[in-house]
Amino acid sequence: MEQNKEEQMDWKSLEPTHGVKVFLTVLYCLILSLGIVGNSVTIHVAQVLQRNGYLQKNVTDHMVSLACSDLLVLLIGMPVELYSAIWFPFSSSSDAACRIYNFLFEACSYATILNVATLSFERYMAICHPFRYKALGGSRTTKLLLLAWLCSALVALPLLIVTGTEGHIPKERQTPVQNLTFCTNLSQHWVMYRTSIFTAFVLYLLVLVGVALMCRAMIVVLRAPMGPNESGTDGAGRDVPKHESARLKASRKQSILFLVLIVCALFVCWMPNQIRRLMTAALPKSSWTASYLRNYVKLHLVADSFFYLSSVLNPLLYNLSSRQFRSAFCQTLLCRLSLEHVNRRTLGSSQASKSSSNTVRPLLRRSLNRIRTVTGGRSTPPSSEERQSAPNPTDRQPATSEPHEEIKQASTLPNTN
Repeated sequence: MEQNKEEQMDWKSLEPTHGVKVFLTVLYCLILSLGIVGNSVTIHVAQVLQRNGYLQKNVTDHMVSLACSDLLVLLIGMPVELYSAIWFPFSSSSDAACRIYNFLFEACSYATILNVATLSFERYMAICHPFRYKALGGSRTTKLLLLAWLCSALVALPLLIVTGTEGHIPKERQTPVQNLTFCTNLSQHWVMYRTSIFTAFVLYLLVLVGVALMCRAMIVVLRAPMGPNESGTDGAGRDVPKHESARLKASRKQSILFLVLIVCALFVCWMPNQIRRLMTAALPKSSWTASYLRNYVKLHLVADSFFYLSSVLNPLLYNLSSRQFRSAFCQTLLCRLSLEHVNRRTLGSSQASKSSSNTVRPLLRRSLNRIRTVTGGRSTPPSSEERQSAPNPTDRQPATSEPHEEIKQASTLPNTN
């Protein structure tokens, strides 16, 4: 009994202090509020921009899928984290609830990083291989997103088997310590759990390295100099004029900037959580020392805070990389979103240019009339009245020819003297 009480007191000392619990509660509530508002507004703004012609449908689908995965991570993970990891870390829970929670949380988490991978791949194909990108067909985005969610579910599927509720069994004991059952990996499925954790970590590294390489290839392509008569190609492989190609290149640079920022955010925010997961897979729980356990508990709080913070950063990165999105985002927060369709805006600008040209036309007409009046006698033909009043040159020709005939006759007369 005394040994049991001592072990319970040692476990109780691993809990955070009351001040730390309050601080983490406030921090988690702030992250949860910002994440729900930011990702919900992101979904709405992306759909509005797509309806008004400012975003392509494939980009909108990626943004909506990424925001949905972030929302699910926050809504599924943070309430459970507040209860089971901060306030009551060693409380009992249902075995089925434990398995379902671990599966859903893992699937939504890896859906986020795989959505980033599909977005990067699509931008890579559109910039580096536009004709192959066009040959993929119109439903390529839907297929990529379905593949991302399916792969994330497959990565999380082993957790339905290898996790559950289990009590802590010290190395020298055969039965669990009382009142210390919690949601964890099961001892009888240790090898399978270890394999799944290392596989998920390798997938995480592959996605980061792959996205980094694709961003590097896209930057190389966009840095290639354009010739004086060179035109670019859009995402569908169509030729566009040079000025439109420069504008398209600027928008693609913004996309690459967003991908680089989000990869850096995923590396910084996800790496502590990955290290924590590797600690659980490195040694069986029965082999953990007291110092190892203390380090794990300390890292757990920090790693989860950074992990949930990554779900809030995506709306911020959207606002940093796009002025149009930032304007629509702020208008939505102020409940006064008024966005004109891009075609109407183009039509309005063309009508304005036409009206300005119409104001110039009367001046041009007046100047042309003045020029005509000045040069009218030389350049314009006479009117019909002027033609009737003018003498006919054929009528005057006999009068002018008579003197010449008289002179000729006089010169031909013989001399009588």
